[in-house]
Amino acid sequence: MIAAKKPSAHKAPAKKQLAVRRAAGKPAVQSSVRVLRQFRLVFNAVKTHFREVEKKSGVAGAQLWALSVIAERPGVGTTELARAMDVHQSTASNLVRSLLEQELVATRKSGADRRTVQLHVLAAGSRALRRAPGPFAGMLPSALSSLDSATLVRLERDLNKLITVLGGDERRPDSIP
Repeated sequence: MIAAKKPSAHKAPAKKQLAVRRAAGKPAVQSSVRVLRQFRLVFNAVKTHFREVEKKSGVAGAQLWALSVIAERPGVGTTELARAMDVHQSTASNLVRSLLEQELVATRKSGADRRTVQLHVLAAGSRALRRAPGPFAGMLPSALSSLDSATLVRLERDLNKLITVLGGDERRPDSIP
């Protein structure tokens, strides 16, 4: 008859320590899962809004936002557009290129410096804006602007912590790997 092996004395405490570590980390894990779910809800709401915008206007969300800025500021340049949208210059240039290809905007050069390009909305761009549901900048900027300042300060501080953990620089949106 083969005797049953007794569990070694050093394995039981290790299992117990693992159980204690799991229990200690459980609230943090549950919180992180809930926060992740909240991020998903936010992203899905934004995505759903932009799908609806594109369906009704025929123009993608970010392009429509750029188009609305150009409509509000006739003659705006790409650099000013980038600042108004708080995006990188190359992103604004890509948006303008797409709007030009769709014949929603036109460029004009005026003044002494003929290199400076001014953007103007064409009739097709105006029609797209009329068809599109608002807000043109998207629902996230609109929702954020509706929050009280204390909530925004707390949210900014907490998101900066998350951005740091991700290895990014909150001053550079393109710095997240």
